[in-house]
Amino acid sequence: MPRKNCGMWYEVHPTPVKGDNGRNIMYVRPKSGMKLTMKQLEEYCEHINALRYGELSRAFDAFLRVAGRFLAEGYRIDTPIGSFAPKLSLAKQVTSADEVKDRDVRLDGVEYNPGKLWNREMEKWHDGFRKAETANVQEMMADKAKLEQMMRECLERHQGYITAGMFSRYSGLTLYSARKQLNEWTKGDNPKLLKTPRGKEHIYTEV
Repeated sequence: MPRKNCGMWYEVHPTPVKGDNGRNIMYVRPKSGMKLTMKQLEEYCEHINALRYGELSRAFDAFLRVAGRFLAEGYRIDTPIGSFAPKLSLAKQVTSADEVKDRDVRLDGVEYNPGKLWNREMEKWHDGFRKAETANVQEMMADKAKLEQMMRECLERHQGYITAGMFSRYSGLTLYSARKQLNEWTKGDNPKLLKTPRGKEHIYTEV
């Protein structure tokens, strides 16, 4: 049977959760490496939509400046690509509204709700799915020498630090497996990496 030659590439990976049969439950994700830079996006818009090169970047810059101001004032912003709203949190656990003080409130980023517009736009182009060949994660995790070599190459590419996401994309491991392996290198009497919190993630640097 001929291999399907259209549709979205996807990969199948195991989760750490076991199913009823005792085996790992699978999940799917788009094929790793499917990425466009802003420069490439600008070029597509220039050739396909007759935009001047740089026009898209300037529009994004203007949107960020204006929307950032209104988000900082507490506004929710509805746009053709979805809605944006400031996300707040409390610095400590509080059980009564009367106990909440101004100093306890924290700005915790921006909530994004894409709505149904993206789905409608993607459905115009969607043509099913194609399974991509994925590496055997267990075999990769067993080859510690090769993993360490890839870790050092990844560090070199990213000016001496990496995150679990960076290592996952570079090595082909799942995010879970990449994080697990990076954490292993931070343990023991002679750790290879130092783990440092940065926002909601961790960065790993050579010891």
